[in-house]
Amino acid sequence: MNIATKIITTSVAIAWLLAACGGVSHSKSDTPQSDNEDKTVMAALYDYRIVAEYPHSTLSYTQGLQYHDGVMWEGSGQEGESHLMTIDMKSGNRHILASLLDTEFGEGITIHRNHIYQLTWTSGKAYVYDLDGKLIDTKSYRGEGWGITSDGEHLYMSDGSSTIRRVNPDTMRTEASICVTYNGQPLDYINELEWIDGYIWANIYLTSSIVQIDPERGVVVGYIDLPELHNRLKNNPEAEVLNGIAYNPENGHLYVTGKDWNTLFEIEVIK
Repeated sequence: MNIATKIITTSVAIAWLLAACGGVSHSKSDTPQSDNEDKTVMAALYDYRIVAEYPHSTLSYTQGLQYHDGVMWEGSGQEGESHLMTIDMKSGNRHILASLLDTEFGEGITIHRNHIYQLTWTSGKAYVYDLDGKLIDTKSYRGEGWGITSDGEHLYMSDGSSTIRRVNPDTMRTEASICVTYNGQPLDYINELEWIDGYIWANIYLTSSIVQIDPERGVVVGYIDLPELHNRLKNNPEAEVLNGIAYNPENGHLYVTGKDWNTLFEIEVIK
């Protein structure tokens, strides 16, 4: 499944969700602001530096990254090529632990309470594994699955629109919805998600940007723009868009890559 197909397939759903965005519920962000408060939060542009570069398999159409206890996990997409795997950071070799059905398109992954959740794009299923990659459960949800992350208590899911849903990890039912805005306007194409110190960081599909979202207010408070990373790729004509965010809590760095990229970058965000 290529980029154009995905955009066409999701365009109608995105338009519907944007129309409904003004009426979604927020856990705290619906509190009215006083007339003296500025209702538009302007996002700050952060700097960054590249700390290291690691090999990455061009066979991986990266949909999700997760760094956990020294292990890099990855979920890949495309029908017949969707897997859950771990990555050897030194060699870039993949250790495939589970594969989805050939008819399923894998999406984002996250680790929640020592279980790995892997979404599917349009199949309405989330696969749940233990940390050995053994399938232990399959859960159903409505709508499309794009990105997923955990705050330790709840799951948060994106579906390609400007809405992020807070989801019950046991039932996959939506408990609240967050309409995400950038400089006062709804922000479309929210994709891969990563929970970092109380904020949701997200890839914006088809761009080189990663945004930092305040989940309480639904606003983008900052972002980094990374076109340099794609430009640094060598001998990688199949490389598509930036996608994949993993956080290392030991040093505060991010690991980022892209769909079919041959390099995984470690970066430090400078605010």
